[in-house]
Amino acid sequence: MANSWRRNQQIKIFTPKNLLLFFFTSLLLLIFLYLTSQTQPHNPKPLKSIKNPIFNLPIKPFDCYNSPQAYPVIASVVEGVKYPFLFSLSDFGNLPEKPHKNIQRVLKGKPFRKPDISVTLQELLEKMKGKNGIFLDVGANVGMATFAAAVMGFKVLAFEPVFENLQKICEGIYFNRVGELVEVYEAAVSDHNGNITFHKLVGRLDNSAVSATGAKLAFKSNEEIEVQVKTIPLDEVIQETERVLLIKIDVQGWEYHVLKGASKLLSRKKGEAPYLIYEEDERLLQASNSSAKEIREFLQSVGYNHCTQHGTDAHCTKTD
Repeated sequence: MANSWRRNQQIKIFTPKNLLLFFFTSLLLLIFLYLTSQTQPHNPKPLKSIKNPIFNLPIKPFDCYNSPQAYPVIASVVEGVKYPFLFSLSDFGNLPEKPHKNIQRVLKGKPFRKPDISVTLQELLEKMKGKNGIFLDVGANVGMATFAAAVMGFKVLAFEPVFENLQKICEGIYFNRVGELVEVYEAAVSDHNGNITFHKLVGRLDNSAVSATGAKLAFKSNEEIEVQVKTIPLDEVIQETERVLLIKIDVQGWEYHVLKGASKLLSRKKGEAPYLIYEEDERLLQASNSSAKEIREFLQSVGYNHCTQHGTDAHCTKTD
């Protein structure tokens, strides 16, 4: 009778112990599949060698070949854009205590959310197809804007000071086979050459900033550490003969300094001056001792008289 009672009991499958076991088993399987794929013969389009760079600039590009990479490397497709692309998952949280939503999406087989900046850029660049020129991605993070442009065939110069983000960009260059189109630079774009203290958030690959206040604005509980990064102005790396179609700037409040360092580039006449997108978040700007008003006045001084607001981004062009 006792044995019969036990047989009728419902078996509990979704216990915490079983779920944890499933999680680690899945993770080990993903790692095994990745390591196995590395031993298979393949002939992918190679990354561009640092010895033979795409652009002839006075600084050396980041060397993806000799940079140590993070493991395991897991990619996901950004769907919902006209020109889909792959990106390297950048944030898995603190495993196993707090697995990030990204790894949960991988285990469930869900696509990555559609990034607004990727959609916006592809819509703008589609109108520029056939034009000769490059796209500048300032504050590239893990490459959501860079790869949105590169898979359309546009040449891209990407600037990013956070090493872990550079690793993810290198992986994305490999995944998307755009080594002949993308060059990335380990630097913070500013209005002067030199070095600057950069504030990086522990446990986040986004939201790092020149301003400590700006870095922690959205994530006050995260630990912040200081690192020294190289700074370069765009006017010193973009040649006068190089046409720039579009510039995207997202640098957590440091936008004014980036724009000032591109005075000559932005002063080009209508038809040759680039379309401009920059983040205009008043709280972040004030944390870096600037303001939206100051930026708009500067842009008017170099001929950008038409700016429209798109969420926290400003889109600016020359009308005359």
